[in-house]
Amino acid sequence: MENNIENNPSKVKENVVNNNKKTIVSTLVVMGVLLVGVFLLKDTTAPVKTADNSENIFDSVIINPVTTDEHIYGNPEAKIMIVEYSDTECPYCKNFHGTMHNIVEQSDGEVAWVYRHYPIAELHPKAFHEAEATECAWEQGGNNTFWKYTDQVFLRTESNNKLDIAELPKIAKDLGLNMTTFNTCLANGKFAEKIQAYMIDGENAGVQGTPTSFILKDGVVVDIIKGAQQFEGVMQRVKELLK
Repeated sequence: MENNIENNPSKVKENVVNNNKKTIVSTLVVMGVLLVGVFLLKDTTAPVKTADNSENIFDSVIINPVTTDEHIYGNPEAKIMIVEYSDTECPYCKNFHGTMHNIVEQSDGEVAWVYRHYPIAELHPKAFHEAEATECAWEQGGNNTFWKYTDQVFLRTESNNKLDIAELPKIAKDLGLNMTTFNTCLANGKFAEKIQAYMIDGENAGVQGTPTSFILKDGVVVDIIKGAQQFEGVMQRVKELLK
């Protein structure tokens, strides 16, 4: 039988074709198995989802927890905290400052705003001194006075390092602060280390510009606001997180 096949060209051709078909089928089967394996592997290593079905991509963000002695505007027990790193001479921070006031005031106590200093000396050499002034105001009048003083700094500056340094004691006087205590505090750099600590914290959190804000839900970072986003966009995100 074997001799007959070898001596018959048509039989040889048929045998070769059949063998090629078997090889192709086997190859396809192997490829199919590999593709299924890849699909299963990809499925089992999918990113972890949060409660709102979004990818939990902020687990690696390092940020100091909010404490009760920080500058908090709004309900300290709010479910949502927006921690902003800000520079008083940054024009975008000035715009966002007003936005955040509106967010807190229209959130029915469900959102609080935490202000952390991040003066950028390369762009705004005056900003660090202004940050010190806000802390000197806080020392005398507490949290409410800090916010009133900071609001006035943003109101009076034209941004980009344009605030006259003479305005700092004027603001303090307008708020009824003890001027001797305020001026001594500001001249001695009493709160320089505190501001530097905020800046280091911001760097560790990945802040590269101002304003940069971190949205915390129940103390966990769930989103980041980069730049001076508009009221509508921020409020929409807040409402989504409160569902």
